[in-house]
Amino acid sequence: MNLIIQGLEINNSDLRTLAKLSHASGIERITGQAFRLTDAEYSDEVASHCADIELDYAFVNPQLKFSDFRLIAMDMDSTLLAIESIDEIADMHDIKPQVAAITQQTMRGEISFEESLTRRTQLLQGLHQDALQKVYDERVRLSPGAEKMLQQAQRAGIKTMVISGGFTFFTERIKTRLGLDYAAANVLQIEENRLTGKVLGKIIGREGKADVLNRVRDELGIKPEQIIAMGDGANDLDMMTAAGVSIAYHAKPIVREHATYSLNYVGLDGVVNLFG
Repeated sequence: MNLIIQGLEINNSDLRTLAKLSHASGIERITGQAFRLTDAEYSDEVASHCADIELDYAFVNPQLKFSDFRLIAMDMDSTLLAIESIDEIADMHDIKPQVAAITQQTMRGEISFEESLTRRTQLLQGLHQDALQKVYDERVRLSPGAEKMLQQAQRAGIKTMVISGGFTFFTERIKTRLGLDYAAANVLQIEENRLTGKVLGKIIGREGKADVLNRVRDELGIKPEQIIAMGDGANDLDMMTAAGVSIAYHAKPIVREHATYSLNYVGLDGVVNLFG
């Protein structure tokens, strides 16, 4: 296997230690923050050492190329974006602590996403719709490495999509801004320019995300193993299971446990570095 090591700061001594622990035959630089240890063997000691020194690691089939994939599906909040959009909307309504607390319960898998979104959206009742644009203009930030990762995907002919339990107000703007191929999210009900506190139609939650991914997969005529799905919370798990490769991005423990690979320290461009 190739052992991919990534981090914000990587010392040569740590690379040598990891090469010894994994019985790797060589060390190759991918970028300043990523290295490939070739002919490596899996070792639990690698995981332990990387945790101690805050490095990301992944044992990857050396035959697997980035261009082998045909679709990348991403969660939006705290994955593609470095914010939780509904929490930022709530901040405009002076109720961010209440909404953020429910968000964290959901991410840890303590309550269903559908219940969580219903409760959080109810708290937004009466907020003027201009607050949504204010959040987009002033609060939306891409996760580090997002644009670089998407540029590499588009060069490789890989379709890109965002599947969010958030709202179409944001996903449609992000889709246009980044040139994504697909976007899916929930629709906020707005009457007389104010949020009613309700979501229109069936909520896209944990199962809904997987349904959207599978529908696009069938439209493209591709196989699950040609899909990369990434997320950070429990509501992303079904979507990630539906993909051949799943990536937990700065994720909750329950997501890291089920993902193919985890990126805990580097940005989204670390996805590209995993593969040849």
